[in-house]
Amino acid sequence: MSLKDALRDPQKLNAIVAECVALVEREVESKKGLSGVAIRTGFKAVRSLKPGFLEGAVRGLLPEFAEAIDPIAAESNSLPVEEHLEANAPRVAEALLAITDAKAVKSQNKVAKRAYSKLRGSAREHVEAAMPELARLIARHAI
Repeated sequence: MSLKDALRDPQKLNAIVAECVALVEREVESKKGLSGVAIRTGFKAVRSLKPGFLEGAVRGLLPEFAEAIDPIAAESNSLPVEEHLEANAPRVAEALLAITDAKAVKSQNKVAKRAYSKLRGSAREHVEAAMPELARLIARHAI
């Protein structure tokens, strides 16, 4: 089963969304130093826009993320998918960020757009850091 297939099941979709939101929250809270302050501040600004913003964003991005991740996951052959995704973290990160970059360009929300542009420079590093947990999440629900 692919991630795209898993998203067709409403129960799995809800579980994946909840786990992705929790993953993002843990990653944001784990950031240290001045860049961590900037990330947490930007995250709080975006979340304060409206209740459920993060959940809605995750739910809206998941189908496109699945389209980007599934072909990479399918290359795993005999290697466990989570190991393959971790080994290809830079590719996965770039594929996911291409999607969020396109969304940011089209966004009419100035606060979200500004926060994204401030954080984009270090985004690949942060997505790659989250890859082990993201890969396990994908394997748990889509394999």
